[in-house]
Amino acid sequence: MPVSPDMAEDLAAAVSTLYEQAELAVIEKVTRALAQGLDSPLWAELKLRAIGSLRTAIEDIIAALQADAAGAVHQAVAEAYDRGRQAAVAELGALSIAAPAIPPGTHAVDRLASALVQETGATHARILRTGLDVYRQVVAKASSAPLLGASTRREAAGRALAQFADRGVTGFVDRSGRAWNLTSYVEMATRSAVGRAAVQAHDDRLAAAGIDLVMVSDAPEECPKCEPWEGKILRREGAAGAGVEELEHATEDDRMVRVRVAGSLPEAKAAGLMHPNCRHSISIYLPGVTKPLPPKADRTRATYEQSQQQRYYERQVRSWKRRAAGAIDDEKKAQANAKVRAYQGRIRELVADTGLPRKSHREQLTGAR
Repeated sequence: MPVSPDMAEDLAAAVSTLYEQAELAVIEKVTRALAQGLDSPLWAELKLRAIGSLRTAIEDIIAALQADAAGAVHQAVAEAYDRGRQAAVAELGALSIAAPAIPPGTHAVDRLASALVQETGATHARILRTGLDVYRQVVAKASSAPLLGASTRREAAGRALAQFADRGVTGFVDRSGRAWNLTSYVEMATRSAVGRAAVQAHDDRLAAAGIDLVMVSDAPEECPKCEPWEGKILRREGAAGAGVEELEHATEDDRMVRVRVAGSLPEAKAAGLMHPNCRHSISIYLPGVTKPLPPKADRTRATYEQSQQQRYYERQVRSWKRRAAGAIDDEKKAQANAKVRAYQGRIRELVADTGLPRKSHREQLTGAR
């Protein structure tokens, strides 16, 4: 069967959920530490003395995250690689091509998993620094606000904590310069890694079987980067650039056929194909045998813009979930939880109207550790 980054997307949830739980736990720890004794005249002094206890509590959260995340990352990458391998074996079998016996890809899995552990592990120091910085900032703002006649200490602390909860742990910038919060950054990095693992395993099998050409599927909700490659034939590896090539027929000796090749698979990937969330798949192309793919009969009614609207609603669910975790009183928590339910309702309506698949793991409430 063809391979796509989308076939391993669900595996990223196990990793991103760990980070989401850690982020919620930090927000809750900071909020509870600040809320304790908030009406005491000695509050500011007591809070600054207690910062060591908060540091220890956050370090415990990070230690638990480190213990769980490395194993979850390796398991997700290994499962993604296995799915890609199985997809290639099934596709080769359907075409009556013997799937050669090759090593299980342990080196590729270890390499991809280690890179992801290193990338996500770099976020841990930021978790501690953000938690302590916000704690100090809230103490300073809440202490000075009543002196300036702006608001009560409780109101000032509540506003500052709401801002922290809305942002979450931030400061992560990807290669394109886009800023992310912790959970979204880890999910993006993990989806990218498991997608690469599945595609890599498929490619390894095709290489061992001597397959040189692949074809890109037609997919729903295609983005502008992927659309130019839909239905195109690509060299699995090799030189970039389009052209017409004279190739031997896949099943008839001494018969040559002309094949219009749009470029190479590495070239297409560099241009954006197979990105995280990409729904396009790659399948074997046999000269003279494989026919162009017709548009998918079950193509969804959704557009790319509508799929991005769904992603926005999912981010809002997460944002208001953090707000609930950082609420300093029950009323604010109830209001934030109401917003969570409202955005989940919008997702249900969008899914019903467009046929988009709902990905509940990207919006589901999880409990903090």
